[in-house]
Amino acid sequence: MSRTSIDRRTLIGAGTALAATTALAARATAEPPAPATLAPRPPMGWNSWNSFATTINEAQARETAAIMRTRLLPFGYDVFTIDIQWYEPGASSYTYSTRPQPTLDGYGRLLPAPNRFPSSAGGKGFAPLAADVHAMGLRFGIHLMRGIPRLAVERNLPVLNTRYHARDIADTASICPWNPDMYGVDMRKPGAQAYYDSVFALYAGWGVDFVKMDDMSRPYDSHAAEIEAAHAAIQHSGRPIVLSLSPGETPVARADHVRRHAQMWRISDDFWDEWPMLEAQFTRLENWHAVDTTGGWPDADMLPLGQLALGARATKFTPDEQRTLMTLWSIARSPLIMGGDLRRLDAATLALLTNRAVLAVNQASRDNRPHFVADGTRIWSARPIAGNGVYVALFNTTDKAREVAVPLAMLGLAGSAAAVDLWSGRSVGTASDQFRQTIPSHGAGLYRLG
Repeated sequence: MSRTSIDRRTLIGAGTALAATTALAARATAEPPAPATLAPRPPMGWNSWNSFATTINEAQARETAAIMRTRLLPFGYDVFTIDIQWYEPGASSYTYSTRPQPTLDGYGRLLPAPNRFPSSAGGKGFAPLAADVHAMGLRFGIHLMRGIPRLAVERNLPVLNTRYHARDIADTASICPWNPDMYGVDMRKPGAQAYYDSVFALYAGWGVDFVKMDDMSRPYDSHAAEIEAAHAAIQHSGRPIVLSLSPGETPVARADHVRRHAQMWRISDDFWDEWPMLEAQFTRLENWHAVDTTGGWPDADMLPLGQLALGARATKFTPDEQRTLMTLWSIARSPLIMGGDLRRLDAATLALLTNRAVLAVNQASRDNRPHFVADGTRIWSARPIAGNGVYVALFNTTDKAREVAVPLAMLGLAGSAAAVDLWSGRSVGTASDQFRQTIPSHGAGLYRLG
C-alpha cells in the first residue's frame, strides 16, 4: 500500500488562528485546581519521539526502559513514554499516512498495534508492558491525540455504556493540521464525555501513569472543552495520571485555566536541536516566570541530545549549546524529558543529564526569575528550597565569548559572596559587588553564591 505522508515538523510551525470563547473564564473559575501532588516537581524522564519518531516497537521499548532504569533512574528520571502512533501498524518515520489504519477496539479506542507490541495481543493492550516498566521502578506514559479516531467515525462504532455512536459526538470540522488520525469531539453532544471517560478508563486499567496529549494547546480556546474533558476523565478513572498538553505555544493569558486541568503544558511548537529554537525559548520561559502555575509546569519540550532521528545523526547542538539547554531548563524548572536514543548514550551526554547539583536546581529551587542586565546576555536566579545561598545562571547568546556580570544587590546579596560552579563542582572565588564570569559563545554557567 502506498503511503502518502504528512510531515509534522513542516506543518506544525504554521500554527492556526486563535478562536476566542467567552465561556472559558467562567469554566476556569468553576473548576477546582488539579491536585498539586500529581507533579510536585518538574517531571523527569524519557520520550521516544526525538529518536524513534513513530516507529518504536516493544523490543526497542523494553531495551530502552532497561537502560533508563540503570543509567537515569538513579538521578530521578522515572517517566518512560511511548510517543505517537503506537497504534499504527505501518508507522515508519516522522511522516504520517494520509489514510491511517489504527488498531481499535470495538468502542473506538486506540490499542497498541500487535505487530509492533506482541504482548498487547488478545486485548491486553499496554498492560503487560506497563507492568514490566513498573517493575523496573519507572512510570509508564503514552502519547494520545486529541479527539476520536477518524476510522472509528467511518465505522460509526458505539461509545461504551451509552446509546451513542462515534458520528454522534465527532466534530469532523475539528482536525489537526499536521496529523490525520483523529477528529475532534464536540463536547456539547451527549456521549462526548462518556467517550473520553471510556478512553482514560481503558488506559488507567493498563497502568498508564502519564499521558502526553497532542493537538491540545493550540489554538487553546478552541480546544479548552476537550482539555477539560480529559482532566475530568482522568478524575473519573480513579488513577492519578499526569496530563501533559502539547504542542504550544500555550498562551500565558490562559495560565489559570491550564494549571487547573493539566500538570505540564508546552510553551512552544516542537523543539529541535537548532540554536535559533533554543534562543527563542529564553523569551518564552521569561514570559511564564511570574505566573502562578502551582501544581503544573510550563514545558519547554524534550531534550534533543545524543543520537536522534532514527539514528541518522547526533545532536546538532555544540557542547556549549548543550550546557545552555540543560542550564536554562534547570533554572527555569522546565520538565526534563530526554529525547535521544538511550541505546547509544555516550559519556558526555550522560554526564550532562546526571549532574546532581544541576538537577537540584531543577527539582528543588524557588523564586526562579530572570534579570535583564545587558544585550546579548540572559541571567536567571533562584533560591534553594532548603539551605542558604542563591543559584545564578549566566548565558551568553552572542557569537563570541564575553564577560557576563550581575550586581550582587540584584540577587539579594550584600557585601561579598563565595561562588561555586555547579557544573564542575569547583570554587570560582569570592564576588564583591558584582558576580562576573567569562562565558563562551552560546554558552552558560550555573553557580551557587553565598
